[in-house]
Amino acid sequence: MTTLLKLLSRLPMSGLYTLAPVFYFLLYYIIGYRKEVVFGNLQNAFPDKSPPAIKMIAKRFYRNYSEVLVEMIKSISIDKEVLARQVRFDNAHILEGFLERNQSVIVMLAHHCNIDWLLLACDIKLNHPMDAVYKPLHDKSMDQLMLETRSRFGAKPIPARNTIMEIMRRKNETRCFAIVPDQTPRNEDEKFWTRFLNQDTAFFLGVEKIARMTRYPVLFMEVKRSRRGHYNAHFQVLATPPYSGDENNITQRYARAVEAQILEAPADWLWSHRRWKHKKPLYA
Repeated sequence: MTTLLKLLSRLPMSGLYTLAPVFYFLLYYIIGYRKEVVFGNLQNAFPDKSPPAIKMIAKRFYRNYSEVLVEMIKSISIDKEVLARQVRFDNAHILEGFLERNQSVIVMLAHHCNIDWLLLACDIKLNHPMDAVYKPLHDKSMDQLMLETRSRFGAKPIPARNTIMEIMRRKNETRCFAIVPDQTPRNEDEKFWTRFLNQDTAFFLGVEKIARMTRYPVLFMEVKRSRRGHYNAHFQVLATPPYSGDENNITQRYARAVEAQILEAPADWLWSHRRWKHKKPLYA
């Protein structure tokens, strides 16, 4: 499989995009990839929308997701010059201002649009690589390919289980640490509950704790699709040290930023994830 993906990545983007409608047809009409999850999530998130409106967002999601899949394949071998044309940073000076003062930064994202291209673009357009926290894949060969791809331009990806240890180990370096915590926390994780997309939703508190421990500023990187294969990134400061009081305010601000991004472009979020597996306990 990895050999096939490497070969496919050598195709021009125009050739790869011809595969996107095939993926869409297979995922939506033939396989029905997580359709029950997608439609259930959309119906709960947008209770006021009609069934036709929900279906329209769902189909647009599958089309966008199919395009992101072929773009992720291209990530394996994409040239710096090509990627630089595909991704634009509207206000990178906000992030670079911290880095120029030798201040490491935590950047929070959501599973919105093509975050793989965004992270790779950070590595080539900013002065410091973006070390992304990731969840290792079960398939060893695919996991190795993912690591090779995400570290092509200088980044040092961090396995989720080693997040705190690795961030502390790199404390003498000026780095950007990218974390994408908009998925469901594990049962054993400490959680922050808030209303999110019309539902009680649990969020990880790990980033909040890391930020307070390291005293690193926390930014949110909002991502927008301008047209097929082209993305704009915009940085928003969520919090800066010194951190005192206002417990969980970083997580709350992140939740609001992600929600606003989704409401503006709902078809670009990862609706196939089982985001609301946990129900809010009475004591929370």
